[in-house]
Amino acid sequence: MKFLSTQLSYFLTDRQVKRNVRALLKYLAFLIVVVAVYSIIFHLIMLHIEGKNYSWITGVYWTLTVMSTLGFGDITFHSDVGRIFSMVVLLSGIVLLLIVLPFAFIRFFYAPWLEAQIRMRAPRSVPDETKGHVVICKYDTMSPELIKRLKVIGVPYFVIEPDPHVAAGLHEEGVSVVAGEVDSNKTYEALRVPHARMVLANREDTVNTNIALTIRAVAPDVPIVSIANYEDSIDILEFSGSTHVLPLKKWLGEQLANRIKAVRAQSHVVGRYKDLLIAELPLHNTPLSNRTIRDTRLRSRTGISIVAVWEQGVLLPAHPDVLLSDACVLTVVGTASQLSELDSLLADYDVNPNPVLVIGGGKVGRAAAQALKNKDIPVHLIERDQNLHRRIAEILDDIFIGDAADHALLMRAGLREAPSVLLTTNDDAMNIYLTSYCRHLNPELHIVSRINYERNMESIHRAGANFVLSSDSLGVSAFLSLLQGKELVVLGEGFDLFYVSLPGSLEGKKLAESGIGAHTGLNVIAIQQDGHVVTNPPASTTLSAGCELVMLGNADQREEFAELYEMTG
Repeated sequence: MKFLSTQLSYFLTDRQVKRNVRALLKYLAFLIVVVAVYSIIFHLIMLHIEGKNYSWITGVYWTLTVMSTLGFGDITFHSDVGRIFSMVVLLSGIVLLLIVLPFAFIRFFYAPWLEAQIRMRAPRSVPDETKGHVVICKYDTMSPELIKRLKVIGVPYFVIEPDPHVAAGLHEEGVSVVAGEVDSNKTYEALRVPHARMVLANREDTVNTNIALTIRAVAPDVPIVSIANYEDSIDILEFSGSTHVLPLKKWLGEQLANRIKAVRAQSHVVGRYKDLLIAELPLHNTPLSNRTIRDTRLRSRTGISIVAVWEQGVLLPAHPDVLLSDACVLTVVGTASQLSELDSLLADYDVNPNPVLVIGGGKVGRAAAQALKNKDIPVHLIERDQNLHRRIAEILDDIFIGDAADHALLMRAGLREAPSVLLTTNDDAMNIYLTSYCRHLNPELHIVSRINYERNMESIHRAGANFVLSSDSLGVSAFLSLLQGKELVVLGEGFDLFYVSLPGSLEGKKLAESGIGAHTGLNVIAIQQDGHVVTNPPASTTLSAGCELVMLGNADQREEFAELYEMTG
């Protein structure tokens, strides 16, 4: 009843609905007048031509039966005048009652009523007891993965959607959505933002500025994370009240540049856990390829631990007998001195001083080129838009204007000799095409690419990419790191580190008995207890109550872990 009363309230107070109802009432009034006129004419013809006397009620009855085409036949005209009048009443009735009236009813009453139902289907507020939730200001391409990850860690969320129709659709799909304007104080009061754990402002920079200012009037202390599409917006967003600003395009370029293989074989730090560094090491043209993990003896030689192995986008557990191919990338954990010792061990291998080739001079490409230049790595950049030449020239001198699909241009840019190519165009199809093309022209090339849609992951890896990352994946990892107070670790598209307190169902079991890897695919890379961290723990390790598992995997695997161990524990 409450829902119905809310719908009626909206329906009867909407201005357009009021105009529609007035139009429908005018038509109904016109229809009543027509029926009255026809009834009078019926009475006159019957009385003066047919010689019969009927009541006025009978006249209305006859008019309605003829106009509605029921035609009972109990009252009929016998004169030509009466029959001609009957045909006029019949034809006008077909038009006015059978065609215009249903259309007018649907157009001016039934359709607005359905629209009111749709508009009111999505909630306008959250339950009064809601707290510790995340508010997402737009349901964009990043939102589905973020929502999945929030569900895994047990954090409630709500998405703001200004369009009631879109909000109703999201509500039907199972998304926790609240219909409201992002620049309205009432929306954030209805969302209980003062009691929220964090707000994600993920709209355009100008709108995010307004969001931050609006929220600060309602909730001065709630953390606001804003996404900046332009570097120039960072300061403005911070001045407007954003607690953290994420320039994802810039970060994406830097993260991709961090995966480039250049000059010589070396590790690339991608994150930190406590006082340990997490790094990746490409094995191409190193003495570690074509050996098992046990045979590399890296732990005894440098002290670092191999915790996972990437091979063409597939994450493999670091079992001692895993054979490492030339295309593998190791994920290792160690101290800064241990990683330095590892780099020294491989310093003479895979030496290639030629420039890295960056294809695409947009925001991501320029950020990647700047990051490589800061590391004193030579760079050649290809861009087909001459309008970007001036911006790129502020960073690089070696710019090649033209289509990257041009074989002659690629050769002039140094593809044949380049140690790596970085694909930063904003078109997945183009990046997949260029990956396949560059792999064909230089099979030894290390290929790093950005991507927009997860559905293209398999295709681009099959085309020959060694590492792939999207701004959405980076944004999810960055936001969750801030939410959980953890260091940002970017391991690859869809993969992350999960910090999980040991479920009661696993207490006292050995790691091998737990079946975590076999049942979920997660890799336990470290176990922490009482401030002591054991990386790459052996299968014989006993899982003690109160310890924390550090696991590497994707959100689906983490969700499966929760279903198998946490919900049953």
